[in-house]
Amino acid sequence: MTWFHALILSIVEGLTEFLPVSSTGHMILMEGILGMKSNDFIEAFIVNIQFGAILSVVVLYWKRFFQSLSFYYKLFVAFLPSAVIGLLFIHYINELLQSVYVVAVMLILGGIILVFVDKWFKHPAKNQEVTYKKALVVGLYQILSMIPGTSRSAATIIGGMTQKLSRKTAAEFSFFLAVPTMFAASGYKLLESYLKNHHVINAGNIGFLLFGNVVAFVVALFAIKSFISYLTNHGFKIFGYYRIVVGLVILILYAFGVNLSIS
Repeated sequence: MTWFHALILSIVEGLTEFLPVSSTGHMILMEGILGMKSNDFIEAFIVNIQFGAILSVVVLYWKRFFQSLSFYYKLFVAFLPSAVIGLLFIHYINELLQSVYVVAVMLILGGIILVFVDKWFKHPAKNQEVTYKKALVVGLYQILSMIPGTSRSAATIIGGMTQKLSRKTAAEFSFFLAVPTMFAASGYKLLESYLKNHHVINAGNIGFLLFGNVVAFVVALFAIKSFISYLTNHGFKIFGYYRIVVGLVILILYAFGVNLSIS
């Protein structure tokens, strides 16, 4: 890995982690475009820089994290379904994660849904409180994001909209839910990588990891603020079309034998 590779991957992580476009799909695309061959450190790097993206949510919405204990109880209720399913089916999920084809197809299918989702949920409720029931439904939708290419953000925001939450409220709850979900998933993958190869994180690589987290943090701050503003005013359609294009590009590159891998 070079510093240029670290910069590009960190920018992509910060931009795509909270947008409904699948960060996994974009990492596949970037690794192929940059001609990178995945190894233990690159896998650990991509997992580790997610912590920078997580921190951006805490910084942007820090007041919300101190509002009440019920806030955390609702996050726990929403987090629990994916945590249970993730632990029970981790091996099957890892197998799916090796399929570039699955990622590309899910990008396209999810894109088609996003093109029409604004028409399906036109009338949010006046009361925008996230109840325990709504939190649970969002959590159940989050399970879908275990299929690579689905996008955790897309699944949970749509889950919130099915409960008559506005696009803005659903997106913000999706961001909050990302904190425990991504922290747990990233922590697990990082520990797994370390146990697999104790030398994957060494003094020589610490600079890359710190740099990547800072870049992902700064870019994610910008991405979240811009996304909320755009989503409130314009909806999901542009993200749907974008996903379809990215999915088709991945399929075309894959068909022409470009080396695409999933970290």
